[in-house]
Amino acid sequence: MKELTTGTEVIKLHVGEPYFGPPDQVAEAFVEAVRRGDTKYSGVEGLPALRESLVEKLRTDNGLDTDVSRVLVTPGSCQGLSALLQSLAEPGAEILLPELHWPVHLQQSLLAGLRPVFYKLGPDFLPDPESLAAAAGPRTRILLLNSPANPSGAVMDAKLVGALLDLARSKGWQVISDEAYEHYVFEGEHLSVAALERDVPVDERIVHSTFSFSKSVAMTGYRLGYVAAANEKAADALKVVQEASIIGTSTPAQYAGIAAVQTRADIAELNRKRVMTSRDASLPRLVEAGLLGGLPAGGWYAIADIGRTGMDAETFATRLLDATGVAVVPGNGFAWHPELDEAGNIASAAYAPWARHLIRIAFCVDPDALERGVQSLLDFVNDHSAG
Repeated sequence: MKELTTGTEVIKLHVGEPYFGPPDQVAEAFVEAVRRGDTKYSGVEGLPALRESLVEKLRTDNGLDTDVSRVLVTPGSCQGLSALLQSLAEPGAEILLPELHWPVHLQQSLLAGLRPVFYKLGPDFLPDPESLAAAAGPRTRILLLNSPANPSGAVMDAKLVGALLDLARSKGWQVISDEAYEHYVFEGEHLSVAALERDVPVDERIVHSTFSFSKSVAMTGYRLGYVAAANEKAADALKVVQEASIIGTSTPAQYAGIAAVQTRADIAELNRKRVMTSRDASLPRLVEAGLLGGLPAGGWYAIADIGRTGMDAETFATRLLDATGVAVVPGNGFAWHPELDEAGNIASAAYAPWARHLIRIAFCVDPDALERGVQSLLDFVNDHSAG
């Protein structure tokens, strides 16, 4: 794709936009909804038919025991996360975020009035329950988990998920589980955190789960997601936030979502294989070169360390783009750790020093572009290695 200003080809390894799209049935369902006039407001919770299909999907695919009354359709999982955080926020409350995080999680937390506290990750980018407990304090109210993780691709196993949920329950925390990449697990299996609450009475459940149509079914521009609230009280609060902020999700997009749920089994597995094939074809060379510690276990992204060039990540990304036309994301943006004063204002904003040589690479892109981009990146690193 040509960059409009300069006419220079850019290999876009900086953005999570897949090279494949949704199945034809999705577009057909959207168009048919428009043609028959199904373009009016839906309820704030979403179309009943879509929510019913999602309850069945959550039961069969994720092991969740939920109900239509606790499933809300949202214009993208990002908006669902934001509304969920607003509905759970309390004055002065803290939220536990991983020290390497998706920046939007942090932005949403700040906008909701929550105070971020960052918990340490191990060398494999997985949380450690003891370190997490040590980071918490008396004002901690929410624990955010993301598996497979953006930006690292780390996948939590059942033992770790269980330990984190036990910790949260013992401390009285709410848990938000962002499962946008649920169908992109290459090593191990995906476990929905809320599946471990099946035998817990509904009014005692604490796990709120968010999901996306953008990843599994590649419906990025349709802007469609959904939230499975832990209990009826949380669902009612979420409805209030949704009504005040969006009124309702696009009705034609929801009809497209119904078609997507019906075709998800085949298309999600096909898309998983597409991304895994690209990972296995191009990323091992980054591992061999010492830029990656190992192949990401899930998701669409990999975190590489370019420290041997002597450049910080922002300088590296700028020079790489200028020299080769390859775009990557500086990793320090995923490790921004602001400190808030007592009034909740940002008193200082600094990046974690250990992230200054990290970059994020998206491997969901066109396989040929990924192949060329990785090779150009390797050549650039070799040409600029310190010493």
